[in-house]
Amino acid sequence: MASSWPPAYLTPVSAEGLAKSDGRYAAEFAETFGSIGKDGIAGKAGLKLELRPWQWSLLEHLYARDANGGLLAQTALIGMPRKNGKSALSSAAIGLYSLILEGVQGGEVVAVAAEKEQARIVFGEAKRMVESSALSEMVTLYKDSLYVPLTQSVFKVVSAEAYSKEGLNPSRVIMDELHAHRDRTLFDVFSLAMGNRGKIGQLVAITTAGVKSDSTGRDSVCYGLYQYGKKVASGEIIDPAFFMAWWEAPEGMDFRSREAWEIANPGFDDLVAASDFESAVKRTPEPEFRTKRLNQWVSSAVSWLPGGAWDECAAVDDWDVPEGTEIVLGFDGSYSGDCTAIVGAVVQRGDEPIKVFLVKAWEKDLTQDGDDWRVDIAEVEATIVEACQRYQVREIVCDPFRWQRSMQALEDQGWPVVEFPQSPSRMIKACAKFFDAVVAGGIVHDNEPLLARHLDNTMTKLTPAGPHVKKENPNSPRKIDAAVAAIMAVDRATVGTIEQVVPQFFV
Repeated sequence: MASSWPPAYLTPVSAEGLAKSDGRYAAEFAETFGSIGKDGIAGKAGLKLELRPWQWSLLEHLYARDANGGLLAQTALIGMPRKNGKSALSSAAIGLYSLILEGVQGGEVVAVAAEKEQARIVFGEAKRMVESSALSEMVTLYKDSLYVPLTQSVFKVVSAEAYSKEGLNPSRVIMDELHAHRDRTLFDVFSLAMGNRGKIGQLVAITTAGVKSDSTGRDSVCYGLYQYGKKVASGEIIDPAFFMAWWEAPEGMDFRSREAWEIANPGFDDLVAASDFESAVKRTPEPEFRTKRLNQWVSSAVSWLPGGAWDECAAVDDWDVPEGTEIVLGFDGSYSGDCTAIVGAVVQRGDEPIKVFLVKAWEKDLTQDGDDWRVDIAEVEATIVEACQRYQVREIVCDPFRWQRSMQALEDQGWPVVEFPQSPSRMIKACAKFFDAVVAGGIVHDNEPLLARHLDNTMTKLTPAGPHVKKENPNSPRKIDAAVAAIMAVDRATVGTIEQVVPQFFV
């Protein structure tokens, strides 16, 4: 059986932060005063909550603190499939603990969701637990709020109309099912509202996966945070103030398999019955099952590479490309909105797999506001020259659109610039070559998370001449530039040799 901890993606938390965490007190509080609300596999209604080891670990990470007692994470995203005990955890170990024991004077704990009835689920569970325990002696109950006179703290449920939330000063925000928000307005309002609380405040979003795009056609706030969390988890971005724990089944794994169910659901066959999955998988459309039961983001577009294929090509051991190695540099550049990437591909000799590695990429941090971000052109040119001096570069292959001056300057210096206009006829052939090499294990790469992310963002565009890659949405902030650079580099690095790598595709 798969281990419930750690989840598929977990952002790092320092040992010092965990040592000062009060997560264990939150867990003990939940087990002392929390109770089961409905009969189920976890037990009979009214019985005391019994948190599982993975829930204890999650709370320890969520409540990690710095040397001054402040919360390390001001924003937290917790993702898991349905029926894994999210409501009880949100109500007792986060909502009520924050209201009563966290020690915030004048605290405001707010339960909010895209719809008021959804927000009432968390609040309703908390209210029920107060009514059925000794907490009722110290908490005053109202229809839509709980009040603690001793600390003048309040736990309230609010509606989803963002404009009415101005003026709130929450110390803890619990956002239930963030994936269901029509846009990011509500999230932004509460994020800004917590500004005055400093490091005693925390916004916790507990959700399942959903659609990647919101009503504006751009990345949904939940998917955007998920993407950001993956960067933090991989070390691509260092941000101790952001915490994410996300359970999901691996891409490419059979959604009907028990192994996928176990990996995605920390409460599998414990809080949620295996028989429920066996029934649901037969009567639920695959996209909905994968979203709600495996916590996977399912796109309406068709992903290009098969799930898990790129990961299987990762180098088993650390490896480097020695100086003087003959390579091709693939360059895909932008000026402002997109990413600029340089990817190297070792010119193949014999039947060895093609080595692919990210040289460098420049990408706007999606947490930055404004449209004034620009690629440092001089730094890009210097990086290309440095690579040419380190390796034996056979070609610098690029689409010169918007970078004609830089490419001309490099060519004038004697570097081997080769134009690769990204016309459908050229890209279809290059994409087919790259795809075939990946699925046949004819590529080995340096496991760079940015390149993996860009390849994961690529979708298939079908044309009469064949498929090639594209963004899911032209306005999407999800970048594919490093993927395009890699495709061009592999295409030119394998001229006349790819047949030796994957001959079964050329019979």
